[in-house]
Amino acid sequence: MENGFLSIEEFNTLIQQWNGEKIKITKHEINDIDQTIINLQNISYDQNMRSTDSYVPKHSLLLNGDGQIETLTAMDNEPLPSSTYEIPLQDDSLYEFNGKKFFITTDRGVYKIELV
Repeated sequence: MENGFLSIEEFNTLIQQWNGEKIKITKHEINDIDQTIINLQNISYDQNMRSTDSYVPKHSLLLNGDGQIETLTAMDNEPLPSSTYEIPLQDDSLYEFNGKKFFITTDRGVYKIELV
């Protein structure tokens, strides 16, 4: 498969191959950057059709596993509050793969997912 933009189905096929690996998720939202390291155990999706709140996403990518949040300002790590990292998805989200890293672009921000 060539590098570049992917359909959600192509993205899912490729990222499922990372089950069992250690990944780093870098989230860029407005002026906020967070990095999270997860021992990826399972990848799933959630659908919330009942919400009328525009901030609650209709779809979410769920990256399940134990992990830590790297706080860049305090130079410290904190455990994830739950064993699931949620990325909100939209119908117009963009999925990219450059051969080494995934990028998910939404109207809220950009998420980079890479192997550690």
